[in-house]
Amino acid sequence: MTDGLALATRGLQKSYGSRTALAGLDLSVPNGVVYGFLGPNGAGKTTTMRLLTGLIHPDAGTIEVLGQPFGRRDRRHLFDVGALIETPSFYPYLSARENLISLAAAGARTSRARIEELLEMVGLRERARDKVQDYSLGMKQRLGIAAALLSDPRLLLLDEPSNGLDPAGIVAMRETLKRLAQTGKTVFVSSHILGEVQQLADVLGIIAAGRLVREGPIGQILAGEGLIRVRVAAPEIAAARAILDGLVPGTTATEADEGWLTLPISPDRAAEVNRALATAGIYASGIETGNDLESLFLTLTAGEEGATNHEGTFFGAAGAPVPPGWGKPKNPGSGGDA
Repeated sequence: MTDGLALATRGLQKSYGSRTALAGLDLSVPNGVVYGFLGPNGAGKTTTMRLLTGLIHPDAGTIEVLGQPFGRRDRRHLFDVGALIETPSFYPYLSARENLISLAAAGARTSRARIEELLEMVGLRERARDKVQDYSLGMKQRLGIAAALLSDPRLLLLDEPSNGLDPAGIVAMRETLKRLAQTGKTVFVSSHILGEVQQLADVLGIIAAGRLVREGPIGQILAGEGLIRVRVAAPEIAAARAILDGLVPGTTATEADEGWLTLPISPDRAAEVNRALATAGIYASGIETGNDLESLFLTLTAGEEGATNHEGTFFGAAGAPVPPGWGKPKNPGSGGDA
């Protein structure tokens, strides 16, 4: 069933010669959410994004975009879709404003006021007259987000949107994408950076070897992936391990560095863990709780290339205040994001 979904694929297949990129991909992306599309390098994420935007065509399977079938002759549906796939491409000898004007002329009608609004939103208003060839990678990425939002789309498809952004820019992007979802838009973000998606997404889809291996609300997915870390004095590690190993049948405590022990157990049982140690005369000097998306990801994508590349973090809707870090581009040729 695809009712109520902004995006759906069923049995999607794509091969490049003898290499299978997608092997029957089924995605169900609800309306009005940020959907995090995770997977190791080479798992089929970018192939999926290209299929969803009509850049390539599937060997088999179906795609529905905003409740309508999407195929070779249905490019008109893309007027309601904004996309940023891989590194954005612009006319290098034109300014940011001129590039957006050119792109707007090729699609749905877009006012000059909308262009100025977007330049302000991504922090490029002060550099709007500069040639794009003088922009850093992060500035080009910001301009790519503005281009994707030109037609005020209902569905936004973003492939590695934080590429080239500095920490302040990443935080600003996160806030913008969340605001867009709150207005009823659907934001589909493909990434291999776990921290980025965990902070941003409402719904999560994990892909491995061209197939979906887990999908659902991120809170529900992580509910069973909780952990508690306890720090004890070095001479007490062995005794603490024995106690914690027996706390929950089938659960083991894995020794980490500097006296930290990790339990795959629900965070709401931290008091119970602390009590068990204290009863045995072992007093913890530190207790941390969390949800272990990293462990889940590595388990589901075991053996996939790049599955351990998880570090990272995860921009302001029209009319919203520009967060710190936007609007202050570095000088041309600085090489970094503004």
